[in-house]
Amino acid sequence: MAEIIALSKILDIRENEKKIAQRAYNQSLDSFEKVATELYHILQKKERAEDSYDQFLHALTPIERIKEQSAYIEQLNRQINDLQFRVQKARSEMESKQHQLSDAHVEVKKFEKIIEIRKETKANIQKKMENAFMDEISITQFLSHKNR
Repeated sequence: MAEIIALSKILDIRENEKKIAQRAYNQSLDSFEKVATELYHILQKKERAEDSYDQFLHALTPIERIKEQSAYIEQLNRQINDLQFRVQKARSEMESKQHQLSDAHVEVKKFEKIIEIRKETKANIQKKMENAFMDEISITQFLSHKNR
């Protein structure tokens, strides 16, 4: 019985580790979504800026306006490159946290299965002992009736 109690305590620790891993994964997922959304919005801005740039090229627009638009597009490109790096970093962090969560889940399942097996084994041993005790009582009763 002490063995099962010890395993239950270890299971509690593993479940806490799993909860911590779940929170870390959720935080990394939120971080990834935030950066990816930011990248998406910057890409939309760039697309609109490029459309404006094309319109400026086809219309009679002062060269200064075209240069400003081109500089703005270059600025957006730098932001996009930075955000792509941050998205990749957030993605790898999220995948790492997901792996840790999966490992923690497997550990919890292992200990649950070990505890289940030990309880079944203990119940089987108890049942065998009860059967042996009942057999012993039956033999004793049989012999006491036979000796009368």
